[in-house]
Amino acid sequence: MDALLVSYGVEWLNLLVRWLHLITGIAWIGASFYFVWLDNSIRPPKPGSDLAKKGVSGELWAVHGGGFYNPQKYLVAPAELPDDLHWFKWEAYATWLSGFAMLFIVYYFNASAMMINKDVADLNTWQAIGVGLGTLVVGWTVYDVLCRSPLGKREGLLGIVMYVFIVAAAFVLTHLLSGRAAYIHVGAMIGTMMVGNVLMVIIPGQRKLVEAMRVGKSPDPIYGKKAKQRSVHNNYFTLPVLFIMISNHYGMTYNHPYSWLILAAIIAAGALIRHFFNLRHAGRVSLGYPIAGVALLLAVAIAIAPKPVQPVAPVAKADVAVAADGSTAAAAAAPTADMAHIQEIIGQRCATCHSAQPTQPGFATAPAGVMLQTADQIRQHADKVYQQAVQLKAMPLANLTHITDEERALIGTWYTSGAK
Repeated sequence: MDALLVSYGVEWLNLLVRWLHLITGIAWIGASFYFVWLDNSIRPPKPGSDLAKKGVSGELWAVHGGGFYNPQKYLVAPAELPDDLHWFKWEAYATWLSGFAMLFIVYYFNASAMMINKDVADLNTWQAIGVGLGTLVVGWTVYDVLCRSPLGKREGLLGIVMYVFIVAAAFVLTHLLSGRAAYIHVGAMIGTMMVGNVLMVIIPGQRKLVEAMRVGKSPDPIYGKKAKQRSVHNNYFTLPVLFIMISNHYGMTYNHPYSWLILAAIIAAGALIRHFFNLRHAGRVSLGYPIAGVALLLAVAIAIAPKPVQPVAPVAKADVAVAADGSTAAAAAAPTADMAHIQEIIGQRCATCHSAQPTQPGFATAPAGVMLQTADQIRQHADKVYQQAVQLKAMPLANLTHITDEERALIGTWYTSGAK
């Protein structure tokens, strides 16, 4: 009962923190998208106009919610510091903190089930957690050093180098952790780069601009340029991170033998599609970018399409063995693709989690509400069982219950024979 209450409490903590992460993520990404759109959409004032004399580099008129808005951007800073100045930072901090909490609740608290796959690498719990945390530290360090190096002045080349680095990280992680954990840690690494940009570059730069104005000095525009660079990087990171956030629902991607390559293609597609929107906001419509992005996604979908599973040849329930002396005896009955044997396999390999009261440590309720305790429940979820256990081999998680290839094949035969 104590173990059940702990698992149930963790399940509620998972729900509430995940909800918070979603809310704060929407706020952060929404603000990021809005300001990139605003930067690309504002138009310079007429030369000699009052706005131009005030140092306004661009303005925009918009209508929303029954009112008119007129945002203006100053190239460096206004002549006087306003009394009320809003800082966009807590959205980013809260998103990262709640995401980091999710890593502990979902992955580190139950690392043996969620992070370790003995078929990939024979790690213990602390080694797996160390790999995960190390990825965040190394990822931010490498990215920040590259941005501050001479390479940081060449945006196109920097983007290529960072893409190669992220793909290399995905390759390494998919050879150390379970596919699901590898994906989420690539996303957490990128998310750490994003919040690091806010915490270590954007906000400190803005503080220096504000402080210079407070003491009556002219702000150095270099801080604004650096903040702008990192803000643009965050904008391109966004779509890949959003995919990774939902990737745990799609075992066809992270359980593939070339999952790192699939992630590389999806990241590239996300960046291409985001680039199209950034250009469109600036008044340029380049359809080649979204077409290339969609083509990449289509190529991935075709490449990883599940292949037909070869059914197991039917066997008799009992054979007669003939000994050397000519005597005969009934051989042990071999498993057949009937409900009795399928229910036995699923009861041993799947129902430890997928039941009203899971016996697998770390699970308080059946994942996704799918219960597989009775024949009727197994028939009801036959499509999911076939997809997850046979086609994708995504379940059981990290093969905790040691289902065999023969048992998977037997489930496949049962399903293709009508799942009766």
